[in-house]
Amino acid sequence: MSETETVEPDLQQLTDDANMLIAKALATGADAADIVISKSGSLSVSARLGKIENTGQSENDGLSLRVFRGKRVASVAAKAGLIRKEGDALIERAIAMAGSAPEDPHAQLMDADSIASSWPDLDMYDHQTVSADELAEAALALEQIALDVDGISNSNGASAACGVGGMVLATSNGFSGAYLGTRHSRSVSVVAGTGTSMERDYDYDSRTHLADMRTLEDIGRTAAQHTLERLNPRKVETQTVPVLFDKRVSASFLGHFAGAINGASIARGSSFLKDRLGYQVFRSDVTIRDNPLLSRRGGSRPFDADGLSQGQLDLVEAGVLKTWLLDGYSARELNLTSNGRASFAGSNTRPSTTNLWMEPGQDTPQDMIKAMVKGLIVTDFIGHGANLVTGDYSRGVSGFWVENGEIVFPVSEMTLAGSLPEIFASLVPASDLEIRGATNAPSLYMEGLTLAGL
Repeated sequence: MSETETVEPDLQQLTDDANMLIAKALATGADAADIVISKSGSLSVSARLGKIENTGQSENDGLSLRVFRGKRVASVAAKAGLIRKEGDALIERAIAMAGSAPEDPHAQLMDADSIASSWPDLDMYDHQTVSADELAEAALALEQIALDVDGISNSNGASAACGVGGMVLATSNGFSGAYLGTRHSRSVSVVAGTGTSMERDYDYDSRTHLADMRTLEDIGRTAAQHTLERLNPRKVETQTVPVLFDKRVSASFLGHFAGAINGASIARGSSFLKDRLGYQVFRSDVTIRDNPLLSRRGGSRPFDADGLSQGQLDLVEAGVLKTWLLDGYSARELNLTSNGRASFAGSNTRPSTTNLWMEPGQDTPQDMIKAMVKGLIVTDFIGHGANLVTGDYSRGVSGFWVENGEIVFPVSEMTLAGSLPEIFASLVPASDLEIRGATNAPSLYMEGLTLAGL
């Protein structure tokens, strides 16, 4: 790889190497085997106050080989570049380890008739190359756009990055597949005010294709606007108020929800939703979906880590929880069928979301604000205060105070507290869903959360 560009992995060579190792494992005594090979490279440039601060380049490659002997399984990991030189030693080590491993009735490959034989082209690879010089130019321009806005006094810096990654999965039950993906990102953080009255904020964008990126002008000016709006924050008295979670932060509730319906957590009994399948969890106007087969989206993948290619899951319909997120392992633990949500997690698989979103509602955020006599708009969270075992919820917040339907001043250093079951049951989606990244939600309104202030 040169110092100015990322290089596309040779997927055909990697696939041939993977299938070769599987064949050798079976010939050496394994009852079944699978292998995951990943290769990626990235290039990033950061700038601050008109100067390039850092140019970074990274390369990663690795393989994970699992072998099965009866109900025993073991895995070994190594650099993908060593597969031909050390493949035989890896196989011998994995088979020896499997021989002494404890039995695990749930660790097995998927049935051959369930694995994918074809999948759609998701247009995840951007053929437009970007050099380090072009990234530097973008970072410098982005920062300057934000600094040129009246009232912005300093910068925490801007960055521009691009990357490419390839993934290969081969299994002894007949699956062999590979895919490539690219990622472009731009971000900037600036400061307004002076002394002890300084505030900072940011904006960013991340896409698989550079052509889909928001303009530098949009990102820079939005970051400056967010920063200026935070100047001179206040606190209010402790009280129970209606809250509007801005779309910049609302997706965090989908993250909590996804964690609570993860099949691995359900199998362990470590989720506050473990007994809620088939029950009303959200309001009847809430629908939550997950779909890995969307074109040019950050969470897309043509097949999962078990070799399944399955499309959209409606996780919540009319507020009712319809399914867990399942890979093959957690599905067998729960005596269910995998819904194709296995992700690569080191030497094993784990259920995960792909492109996750909540469908938008009817009312605009502005309509919701106008209905508030007194209330809070949350634009930023501080810390992590969600307990997915008990459902307890407490997080530091900042944002804006509303009186008589109008924003009157910014607020900061306050805490919201409640329980996730009650929050989920009360959330009202606004109409402003925006797709940015893999997990997205519109602004979300709810009545009656406890706000700890003065």
